Amino acid sequence: MARSRKKLGEILVGWGAVTSPQVEKAMGVAKGSNKRLGEALVEIGFASEEQVAKALAHQFGIDYVDLRADGVADKINVTLIPEDLIRKHLILPLAKNGSRLSLIVSDPMDLELQDMIRFRLNVDVDPKLAPRSAIKTLIDTKLGASGSLADSDEEIPRDSLITDSIDRSIDRSIDKSMDKSIDVATDETSPVVKLCNRMLVEAVKMRASDIHIEPMGDRVRLRYRIDGVCIERDKLPKRMQNAMLSRIKLMSGMNIAERRVPQDGRIKIPVDETQVDFRVSACPIYHGESVVLRILRPDSVRIGLENLGFESDNLQIFNRIIRRPNGIFLVTGPTGSGKTTTLYSALDVLNRPDRKIITAEDPVEYNFDGINQCQVRESIGLTFSAILRSMLRQAPNVILVGEIRDREVGEIAIQAALTGHLVFSTLHTNDAPSAITRLVDMGIKPFLVASSIQAVMAQRLIRILCPKCKKPAEAHELDHKFLRLIDLSPEDALGRVHKAVGCSACVNTGYRGRKAIFEMMLMNARLRELAFQQAPVAQIRKAALDAGMRPLVADGRLKVLGGVTTPDEIARVAQVDTDASDDE
Repeated sequence: MARSRKKLGEILVGWGAVTSPQVEKAMGVAKGSNKRLGEALVEIGFASEEQVAKALAHQFGIDYVDLRADGVADKINVTLIPEDLIRKHLILPLAKNGSRLSLIVSDPMDLELQDMIRFRLNVDVDPKLAPRSAIKTLIDTKLGASGSLADSDEEIPRDSLITDSIDRSIDRSIDKSMDKSIDVATDETSPVVKLCNRMLVEAVKMRASDIHIEPMGDRVRLRYRIDGVCIERDKLPKRMQNAMLSRIKLMSGMNIAERRVPQDGRIKIPVDETQVDFRVSACPIYHGESVVLRILRPDSVRIGLENLGFESDNLQIFNRIIRRPNGIFLVTGPTGSGKTTTLYSALDVLNRPDRKIITAEDPVEYNFDGINQCQVRESIGLTFSAILRSMLRQAPNVILVGEIRDREVGEIAIQAALTGHLVFSTLHTNDAPSAITRLVDMGIKPFLVASSIQAVMAQRLIRILCPKCKKPAEAHELDHKFLRLIDLSPEDALGRVHKAVGCSACVNTGYRGRKAIFEMMLMNARLRELAFQQAPVAQIRKAALDAGMRPLVADGRLKVLGGVTTPDEIARVAQVDTDASDDE
């Protein structure tokens, strides 16, 4: 029987490099910051990078290379692999013997990197291990220091970003072979490649959630969506359109020869030593192909329940609901209101060895260790309903259904809740009470809705004021129309309401980051009776308010008084009718 691999902490404790309490503390830090144990030990200062690297080499049974030892640097042969691979992935070729390449890496678990090298260079990889900082230092010594693309002062000549000859070379390579087209579009010296790389890195550093590349009649418009609002970043020459889109499609694994139908793909690149995923969508439009890149940061859904924007009373209710043994908990709101982040945060709390969690998602955006995530693929019959039926035979404790779209999915989810499962899902309604009538309108029997739902929570994302530049609003700066819309008097607002100013930290918008406002409807006997009677939304809403539900606007008012956001932001996001009070 194969011997089980010792854990990293056990190895370091056995060597006397760290103590068991230090390992336990580092494990807590690692879990809270989504880092590995070795990274946390080095960050806290309990162990050196060299000690961790040696322990990893011992753990995985591979050789450790001391790059600072005499004569070792002379053995490095940087000509064995392209320079762009060395710099991008922080790797060093040590020697090549036939079809075997000895390669120095810093992460023995990055099997994707080894597979990529194996595929691109047609070699078998023999990994060696060295500390990341030592590898970086030796690369700078051998090849010269190189800054990040986003920080580079080198100007990209607009006239040479894309030429007709490059277009023709790409088109010819498509006809001849895909390998040649990849060579053209992945040439790291190409201005198009530099521009695309810079664009991706810059968007991540500017906290954008999406990159929009939109061909127009005479130009290509580049926009970033930051804190839910699109900001135009640049107007690019029309002639660079084809090569830029080809580069993005190649990076995301799309077919660059197909421009007539929509395509989807993914890009994964390191930004500041963190792997960032981009979900890419290309859609044919009148002037070419519109490409949108959704930026998926691994830490964006692990921010913790306390940081989502819950007030203390709603947070207590939320924590009680997600720990119930069965029933359905629905989160409602329009697209882009943060529903997925809220549910993932709940799953992160519940993700323990004693619970089995299964999800059905379309698409799976974030990967969680310990959670069984299923990707919906309707083209092969793997629908929400098919996955749900299979889920129930897996004996889960918690089920996440990405969205209840129709009666079939809703009925299966309700049956799961009634047979002892805790079910999370989302629904597209404007407020919490509307979810009851929406499910009944789908064709789900009212008594099933009344008996299975435990709570419904509506939410919206609001921009929060930049802490570096926000200022209390003076009396003459208060907009009485917006104050009335959130039921706030000028007397109560003075000295407590802040205004957006704008500075370099928030790209002169006055806002930096987002939080949610919530409307929590906890089901009770009266609400279940109204659901069974198919009562209208207005009646259900009145009963929910009587039971203590705080509406979205009221939750937003608390955040305005706390100096978190502005009255006009609440009015905009909570869909308040701003024309109703235009009588001044």
